[in-house]
Amino acid sequence: MKRESRVAPVRSPENWSPISWRTRTAVQQPSYADPLELESALHKLRELPPLVTSWEILALRGLLADAAEGRRFLLQGGDCAESFDDCTSPLISNRLKVILQMSLVLTHGLKLPIVRVGRFAGQYAKPRSADTETRNGVTLPCYRGDIVNAPAFDMVSRRADPQRLLLAHASSAMTMNFVRSLIDGGFADLHHPEYWDLAWVEHSPLQNEYRQMVESIGNSLRFMETLVGRSVADFQRVDFHTSHEALLLHYEEAQTRQVPRHWGWFNLSTHFPWIGMRTAAIDGAHVEYCRGIRNPIGVKVGTSTKPDQLLQLIDVLDPDNEAGRLTLIHRMGAKQVGKALPPLLAAVRNAGRKVLWCCDPMHGNTEALDSGVKTRRFENIRDELDQAFDIHAAEGTRLGGVHLELTGENVTECMGGARDLTEEDLSRAYRSSVDPRLNYEQSLELAMLIVRKRGDLRASA
Repeated sequence: MKRESRVAPVRSPENWSPISWRTRTAVQQPSYADPLELESALHKLRELPPLVTSWEILALRGLLADAAEGRRFLLQGGDCAESFDDCTSPLISNRLKVILQMSLVLTHGLKLPIVRVGRFAGQYAKPRSADTETRNGVTLPCYRGDIVNAPAFDMVSRRADPQRLLLAHASSAMTMNFVRSLIDGGFADLHHPEYWDLAWVEHSPLQNEYRQMVESIGNSLRFMETLVGRSVADFQRVDFHTSHEALLLHYEEAQTRQVPRHWGWFNLSTHFPWIGMRTAAIDGAHVEYCRGIRNPIGVKVGTSTKPDQLLQLIDVLDPDNEAGRLTLIHRMGAKQVGKALPPLLAAVRNAGRKVLWCCDPMHGNTEALDSGVKTRRFENIRDELDQAFDIHAAEGTRLGGVHLELTGENVTECMGGARDLTEEDLSRAYRSSVDPRLNYEQSLELAMLIVRKRGDLRASA
C-alpha cells in the first residue's frame, strides 16, 4: 500500500481510451492487405492472457522513482530486435547472464541496488527509414521486425501478416516464462554467480577482474550470513522487468486492459514501454496512446529535440509530475552530446520536472562502413557515456541509468573493446539483422567504466 500511494496519479487522462490513438497520425505502421484478417487476429490477441501484471508495473514505477533520486541505478539492455528463431533457452539464458553479471559489477561498484530491465519479451518491431526496399530493380516492403513480416527478400516473406501478432505474443510469453522460472529457481542467486558464466569468455581479458569482484562479494556475503546465523534470502533472487518500444499500436492496444483493485488502464504486454525518436510527435498516435496508460514510459531524446518541444512532450505524458512516470533516454552521439544535451537538462531542471535521465550511447554512434556493414565503435560508445556523466554533473542533474543493445553471444558487431575488434573481425560473427550489439566483454567493460566514472565524480566532488 505504501508503494502504491507513492505513485498514485492525481487525475485520469482526459478524452482518452485505448483506441483514441486511431484519431491521430500513426507513423511506422505496416500496411495490412486484409482489414478483416487483421481484426480477427486482434480479437484473438485481446482474449489471450496478459504477459505482466499491474502490481509489477506499479512496483517498477516505484523503483524508477528511486533511481531518479539517486537511490538506485537503471540497467536496461537486450537485443536491438528479437526474432522468433531466437526464442531458445540458450539465447535467453545467455542474455540474462550478461545483464546479471553487469548488475553485479554495478551493485558492487556503485553501492546501489540495480533496477534490471530487459529489452526483450516483446522487442519484435523496428522502425524503418523507408516503407520499401529495392534490390536489383525489385522493390518490396521493408522488413519491420518479426511481428510484421520476415527478413527474406521475397513477396511472401515481406507481406505484413496479422498472424505474426499472435506469434509475437506467444514468443514473448515463452521468454517471460523461462526468465521467471530461472530467477525463481535460484539462477540469480548471488551465492552461485558461477551459474552466469559464459563458456566462450573463459579467456577474456576482463575475466580476472570480474572473478576478483565475485570473490570479494562472496566473502562479504558469507561474513554477513555468519553474523546473522542464517542465509540471506534476498540474495537468492532478483527483480527483473521487461521493456520494448511501443511501436506497433494495434498490438499494444490489444493488450491494454483494466484490472481489479487498480484504477486506470495498463499495457500488460510489458512493464516499461518506450517511445522512439521517429514516433515522438506531440500530436501523433504514439504519444496519444502512451499518455493514457499507467505504465512508466520511456522517451528517446536526440539532437533534433528542442527544449520547448521536450517540455511540451513532458506536459502531455506526465501532466501531474509523478515520480517514476517518465524516463528520458538521451541518444546523441559522442560528437554531439556535449552541445545538444546541456540545454535539455537545464530546461527540465528549471521546470522542476521529476524525470529519470538515462543514457543510450548506442544509437547516436551507428555508422555504415564502405562495405555497407553497419557497426558501432566501442570508443565512441564509451566516450558518449563518459561525457554524459560529466555533463549531468556540470548541470546539477543526475544520470540514473544506461540503455544498451547487447547480447550474450560471441558476436563481432561493434568494433573495439577488450579484444580490440577490427573491421576484419566483423564478418566472423555478425548475426544481427538490424543494429550491431555489444558482446559480453564489451558490455562488462561498460559496466566497469560506469563504476570508475561514478567513483571519479564522487572523488572530485
